[in-house]
Amino acid sequence: MTITEVSKKFGLSPDTLRYYERIGLIPRVNRNESGIREYTEEDCKWIEFIKCMRSAGVQVETLIEYVTLLQQGDTTIEARKQILMEQRDKLISRIEEMNRALARLNFKIEQYEARLVPVENKLKRLAHNI
Repeated sequence: MTITEVSKKFGLSPDTLRYYERIGLIPRVNRNESGIREYTEEDCKWIEFIKCMRSAGVQVETLIEYVTLLQQGDTTIEARKQILMEQRDKLISRIEEMNRALARLNFKIEQYEARLVPVENKLKRLAHNI
């Protein structure tokens, strides 16, 4: 796949894909004779993983650390697991914060609706009386 195709597939700009490659988040992408990047299915799996982790709020620096450890082999399994567990805990905390914010928004909306419905009903009665 070309960088344009991968860009469309994952909703990432070509600049972002080049950046991820330059900083080592995805392995060097093979190029054809013309120097055009040719993404493999394996490359796409890396991109999918990175995109998922970024969507979860994982910082680029943390991902670089994770990928660096991954490239060092099985001796880093425990360290990689620890990184993932820490990121999971952070994500759980953010989800809890978002749920509290959602509950607050729902409460505020309900308050408006509780005040607006009686006013709207009053206006409807007045309109019928005219």
